Amino acid sequence: MNIKEENYLGDKMSFLLEALIKKLEGDMHVAQANIMVYVKNASGIGEHTDIVESIEKEVAKLADAADKIEAIKTYCK
Repeated sequence: MNIKEENYLGDKMSFLLEALIKKLEGDMHVAQANIMVYVKNASGIGEHTDIVESIEKEVAKLADAADKIEAIKTYCK
């Protein structure tokens, strides 16, 4: 892998912060996938008796990751 000092934000960002952003983006994709499963196949999920509450938890994970990414881009340039 070629590690460049310049990243997609246009500034010199620590490789660790870039890795954290990628991890958080992955967390967002997982939450989105879980939401899709709940919405499209709610009857097939036996261990979740309250589907709306489960979706809300996934939305919270999605929002949390998005907020963290925004904070990194805003305050850690």
